[in-house]
Amino acid sequence: MNTRLVSMAFAAFLLLYSAVSFAGEYEDGGAAYIRGEYKTALAMFTRAANKGDASAQIMLGLMYANGQGVAQDYNQAVLWYQKAADQGNAPAQNSLGLAYATGRGVTQDYKQAVAWYRKAAEQGFAPAQFSLGLMYEQGRGVTQDYVEAHKWFNIAAAYSTETTQASERILARYLRDAIAKRMTPAQIAEAEKRANEWKNK
Repeated sequence: MNTRLVSMAFAAFLLLYSAVSFAGEYEDGGAAYIRGEYKTALAMFTRAANKGDASAQIMLGLMYANGQGVAQDYNQAVLWYQKAADQGNAPAQNSLGLAYATGRGVTQDYKQAVAWYRKAAEQGFAPAQFSLGLMYEQGRGVTQDYVEAHKWFNIAAAYSTETTQASERILARYLRDAIAKRMTPAQIAEAEKRANEWKNK
């Protein structure tokens, strides 16, 4: 899969996701970004990010990661993700998780990846829930655990907020059902119980 295209799609999603909450320079930067005017968008996002706007900070991170309007720089991307993540921004936490999982801008560290995915997943951010399920399925940064993997795939498929794209729900359902074939009925029941407990908390 082309990671650049995925990142650009994620950036467009973030603009839509956060547009209702922010205006001014961030909103103008988003409009410039959509038009492909990356240098203009970068300048506007930078001004907003320096004022503490978490959504602008994560967009700067994505632009540095993709080399849009600026030379590609994963280290700078991580710095901006961190600023937004420290404010509790779920997309930024997810992006930090991905950075640690892939070793882009930081030393690869699956345990750190899991920690950041979990922070975002607990906020209902479906991409992080999906990624956390994969980490449990593959045993990266955690002990391999099909029950927890099933739980997080199930949550991403069934209980996520409006941030979930239809394609993500479909893929999460597919992986949940695929991993269920490797589980006992008791394990599936436990995974479904945990998913329901997460929903109801």
